[in-house]
Amino acid sequence: MTHPTVHPETPHVAVASACVLGEGPVWDHRSNTLFWVDIKNPGVWRYRPDAKEHFRVDAPERIGFIALTPDENVVVAGFKSGLARFNLKTGAVEPLVSPDKDKPNNRINDGHVGPDGAIYFGTMDDEEESASGAFWRWDGRELTQFHSGIVVTNGPAFSHDGRTIYATDTMGQVIHAFDAGDGRIGEPRHFTRFEQSWGHPDGMAVDAEGHVWVCHWGASRITRFAPDGSVERTVSVPTAQVTKCAFGGPDLTTLYITTAAIGRDPHIDVMAGHLFKVETGGIRGLRTNIFEG
Repeated sequence: MTHPTVHPETPHVAVASACVLGEGPVWDHRSNTLFWVDIKNPGVWRYRPDAKEHFRVDAPERIGFIALTPDENVVVAGFKSGLARFNLKTGAVEPLVSPDKDKPNNRINDGHVGPDGAIYFGTMDDEEESASGAFWRWDGRELTQFHSGIVVTNGPAFSHDGRTIYATDTMGQVIHAFDAGDGRIGEPRHFTRFEQSWGHPDGMAVDAEGHVWVCHWGASRITRFAPDGSVERTVSVPTAQVTKCAFGGPDLTTLYITTAAIGRDPHIDVMAGHLFKVETGGIRGLRTNIFEG
């Protein structure tokens, strides 16, 4: 990464959430609400910027991501045990599908609703030691695996035109790209590889121009990659463990950023685990897809 363009604005704290492992920001355009999760202090956070209010709902087990449904109070949660409908008002849980019944040490990590309405997600070893993780697609009826042998999965995320899936092998320092269409997913090909000084690639978001914003775990920044894998810009983040970002706001030009406090000294990394936001300077994101399966 030689002399990249640096984004002119620095993210600032939107919610001092102090998550152990904040992840999975999702913008709900219907209610102008940002959702995100704390995986290891299990819970779902909701933030309404217009009302300047936020609150948290405890989750019954570790939770990697949530997907929006037609009912704004019901999400599909990526729990450790599998996908389930989770009512944020009542706490009711309805199990849906479990991808790793034979791997009790695995859990679901990151996930995303694709433009085809299916949920694309990854599983991983909760101890981050075994290459037992994989990427999956679930359309409400059929569960299929499309890449495996990974210790820590992140993503997947779709390109702006819906023709490419990006998926991260975090420990392997590489982001793969897969051709996608009609529910069929091609073989992995190289998109970009992180250098050792960049930390590890974590969660990501794709903007309306087809650029991929990737969070750096352990390196205090986000990189915006062009569709050819070259670096377009970096965004400095004032905490080390940057986990995932999502576009929100009325024009989808606010970038929300989750972070993690796990393993950090709170006297040194004082903003670890908080939710951040920064204006993109007019770069728009993509509207979140709703899971209706």
